[in-house]
Order: sequence, then C-alpha cells, then structure tokens
Amino acid sequence: MGAPAEGSELAVRRQKLERLKAEGRDPFVITKFEVSAHAADIQQDFERMEGQIVSLAGRLMGRRDMGKANFIDLQDKTGRIQIFANIGGLGEEAFAEFKKWDIGDIIGLTGEVFRTRRGEISVKAQKMTLLSKSLQPLPEKFHGLTDTDTRYRQRYIDLIMNQDVRETFIKRSAIIREIRNFLDGQDFVEVETPMLVANAGGAAARPFSTHYNALDEDIKLRISLELYLKRLIVGGLDRVYEIGRVFRNEGLDTRHNPEFTLMELYQAYTDYNGMMDLTENMFRHVAQKVCGTTLIPYADAMIDLGKPFERMTMTEAVKKYAGVDFDQVPDTAAAKKLADERELHYEERHTKGDILNLFFEEYVEEHLIQPVFIMDHPVEISPLTKRKPDKPDYVERFELFIYGREMCNAYSELNDPVDQRERFAEQEKLLAQGDEEANHTDEDFLTALEIGMPPTGGIGYGIDRLVMLLTNSPAIRDVLLFPTMKSIGGEKKAAAAPSAAAAPAEKIDFSQVKVEPIFEELVDFETFSKSDFRAVKIEACEAVPKSKKLLKFTLNDGTDRRRTILSGIHEYYEPEELVGKTAIAIVNLPPRKMMGISSEGMLISAVHEQDGREGLNLLMVDDRIPAGAKLY
Repeated sequence: MGAPAEGSELAVRRQKLERLKAEGRDPFVITKFEVSAHAADIQQDFERMEGQIVSLAGRLMGRRDMGKANFIDLQDKTGRIQIFANIGGLGEEAFAEFKKWDIGDIIGLTGEVFRTRRGEISVKAQKMTLLSKSLQPLPEKFHGLTDTDTRYRQRYIDLIMNQDVRETFIKRSAIIREIRNFLDGQDFVEVETPMLVANAGGAAARPFSTHYNALDEDIKLRISLELYLKRLIVGGLDRVYEIGRVFRNEGLDTRHNPEFTLMELYQAYTDYNGMMDLTENMFRHVAQKVCGTTLIPYADAMIDLGKPFERMTMTEAVKKYAGVDFDQVPDTAAAKKLADERELHYEERHTKGDILNLFFEEYVEEHLIQPVFIMDHPVEISPLTKRKPDKPDYVERFELFIYGREMCNAYSELNDPVDQRERFAEQEKLLAQGDEEANHTDEDFLTALEIGMPPTGGIGYGIDRLVMLLTNSPAIRDVLLFPTMKSIGGEKKAAAAPSAAAAPAEKIDFSQVKVEPIFEELVDFETFSKSDFRAVKIEACEAVPKSKKLLKFTLNDGTDRRRTILSGIHEYYEPEELVGKTAIAIVNLPPRKMMGISSEGMLISAVHEQDGREGLNLLMVDDRIPAGAKLY
C-alpha cells in the first residue's frame, strides 16, 4: 500500500501515531488491560452496579463534543454503552489528549456507573487509555446490497458496524454447541476423521485435488465424512458423529459454498425410521435452546418445528405435485417420454430413477415449506443406501426439506459388501461416461464391510443451512465468517482486499483487446424498435443445478410479477456479485426452456477477446434507474 495523500484522513491518523511515539505514548507497546465489566452487564444489572467503579475496553464508535465535556459510544463484544468524559473527571491534560482520539480507536477506561439526567445508563470516565490506534477510518455507512461484496470480504468491518451480524455468528456458535449437547446426551461419541484422502467418496460431488510432497502422491480433500465414520461402526463404536469442514468443487450461490461445515452421525442397530425420529428431535431441541421457541420466522414463512414432521415418499410427492404416478411408469423409455412431454432436460445415461428425481426437483421442491421427510429414493441416485426389501428399485433414504430446501440426508446404510461392490461398479461406469460427481471404488471401505457392519442408520446435514434457517439469513455467505470469494479483478491469484477508504479509479489497458467488427448490414428501424429493452433489478441469482454455465436470475422488471431469465455467464460471475445490481434485458422475446427452466428474455452482455480468450461483462447501469425503465 502506498503512502496516503498529504492532508488526507489516513495521513492525519498516521501523523497522530508518530506524535504519540515521539512523546513516549505508543499505544502498541501496551500488552494488556484488565476488564471488570462489559456494556451489557452494566445495562442489564444497573440497579446493583450503580455507583460502582468499573473498567471497560472497546472501540470508540461515536462522539458528541460539547466543548469541556464529551459523550462517546464505546462498543465491546456485548454491545454499546455511553461514556461521559469531561475535564473534571479526567484532568485538563488527559482530556485534551482524549479529544485527539479518532472514531475506531480502541480504548480502555475506568469510571463510575451512573444514569444521566435524560435517563441513559452511562459510565463517567475517571481514567482513559488509548490501547490501539486505528489508522483506517471506518465507513460512515455500511448497510445495503451495494456493500454486500465488501461486507463479505472485510468481515472484520462488518462485525464492527453491524450488531445483527455479530449476533448471527454468536448464535451460530450456540447452534453447534447445542447439537453437541444433544448428541452427547444420546451417548454419541465425537470423533475426527481425515480431511486429506486418497479416495474422496460418500457424496455426489467433484473433489478438490492437491499433492502430498512428502509421499509424492496426488490426494483429494474430503467431500463427506461418511466412509471413515462407517469404518468406526465396523470397529464397534456404535454411535459416532463428527462436525467438520468438507470441500466440494462446485459453484457458489445463495445455498452453496465450496467449503462448508457438515455434521454426520451413524448409529448401529437402527434404520432410517430411527434417523427420522432423531433428526426431528434434534432440530426441535436446537431451535428451542437457541431461539427459545420452535416457531421460526424465515423469509415470508413461519416454520413450525414443534409439530410432527410430515413423511412422504418421493413417488407420492411427484404424484401429488406433478400429477405423474411413477409406480405406473414401466421403464426408462416411458420415463423419458414423460420428460420429453414436460420439456424436462435429461442426459442419455439417465434411467427411470434419475427421471423421477428430475420430476421431483422441477415440480415438488418449491412446495415443501413446512418440515417434511421425503423418503424412498430411487436406487440410481443413492449408491450407499440399503434397498427396500419389498421394492428393490428404491432405497431406505430420506431427505428433510424446509422452505423448499434440502436440510438433511439420511439412510439405512448399505452393509452388504457384495451389493456395495456392484454399486461402486455402476459408479465407475458413470465416471467413464463423464459424470465427474460419481464415486470411485473404495477397496479399503469394502474390506471393512466384509469384516462386518451391523444394521446402521446415518444422517448428514450442513450446519450452515441450519444456521441460515434459525437466524433468518437469506444466503449462506451471511452465516460464514469468511465465505469463498472470487479474487478481486477476477484474477486467479490472491489479491489484496479493497481499503475501506475510497480507492482511486482503476486504469484499464484496452490496447490488446479485440472486438467484433461493426455490422455493416443495416437493420430496418421497424424491426429494431420491436425489441423492448428494459432496466431490471437483480433480486436473486443462483447457479442452475447440474449446469456449469447457467445462472438463474430473478428480476424486478417494474411489473407486479418477477421475471426469470437464464444466462450462461457463470464462468465470469458468481451469483452473489450480481444481487442488487441494475442490468439491461430484452423482455419481449418468446420464453424458451433451458435445463427445464423457462427463460423469459435475454440479459445484455458485452464480449471481447483478449490473449485468445473471450471476456464478458454483464451490462449494468446506475442503480438510480428504476426497474422497468425503457431504453430508447
């Protein structure tokens, strides 16, 4: 970082620090400060603490200068409290020095708890110490969609400026603590399993790869906790669980982050019905302990975790919401014919079970607002699950859905080593056909099954999605302290985060950029005028499942309905970068199906070529332009 401009606030703050050092009052040589109380303690227990002398420490967040007296806001880990400082309490020299301090400085103070004439609980300072000099000014405003990207990149500022963000992450910690308390009370043993593995299995996901220098071997980061935890069931640890990070090489959107926290547990001598009971009780326990209620507000719904969760098979759900009874569909050819009639996209390798799952994703998920267990999945999409004895094309598996989102995945675990080897063989075929999310055969796991694994039930769920639900957070990045972000400028290499202070405008070199030649053929005015170009506000954006290119946009086009447009620009943008922006779209094109989703128009982008590669920029305009404004 270069030297700040002379006379700027950055320069002034550094000059103040140099003066302090020259006077022998360098705050950075202070190593500790004894704290006897916090802001919330004083406010909640004022009657007992009134008149007491307390020591507090925190960040200076506001100042009301009244000449010989100042009121300041001190923020510590529990909240804010007003501090009264004047010449009489501090002395003339100390008060004069205090008035040179800046918003953002970290201070310690000793003073008397009292209530002002206006009734505000405060502390009258008797001694104040500068503990750390803030060299970067805090932003005046740090709210709203326009600051979302900076909030995620500079979470430390977000936590300082937004109390609700602090509370979200305090609640996240409480949620994880209560999950542990619940499972420990059920005689589960918490364990730890490897993150770096030779064979990343247990889920349908692409792993990240790395290289182990000491062994000269390529290895992967785990995508689930499953296969190692099942080895422990084989070893006689009948109830085990792990809460740990897993890594999946997939897109980023409001519900997905490449690294996230997963909870998996396995219990011997039970099945998926036992796991449903355990899951329901666990969710209810955590909500009650952390939120104080089982009635949870989320987005536009009130989620009732207190009532018994509904249970429905996947075929029953598809029959209810799509009007198709897959029990009456004889084979894969008939299933594909149904998909063609509904314009559902599928791949050549897909079978009847895969098509059933596509129908479920297209027609059912959005309706599952209150908690519901969707049971009995097709065997094709469940390679590690025990078949149903009476319906071998289906397995004893369930997913818990809340607000249209999968919250939990659980099985009666497959413990037949012969069947498991056959399932792995099918997965190997899918790998050969280009399915990057299929599993490799895990010979050591098969050996463990051959030693013998008892009947077992297992559950896995993302901690982050549960935190989203219980904190009413719309995006996964809102509940991750440090979410994965695209490097600034789109570069693959690491880049420094932007300063909280305004940065100079970026200078762009266009000397090596190639653009398409201008069209020489004329378009008659009447044809051009029929294209309806409109400003649209991007209200939501997410990656389209099973597509590496498509983003799905939910747009406010100035009407009373929301418009859906799909655009193949995921290579250039992550969904969260675009939420809140104003773009330009042609809104009177005929709808067309893409990956089974109807796209109602086209977003306008600008393309160019540089160094033999195509570059793309979505056309975005000033946010002051209202949704629905027509372009002429």
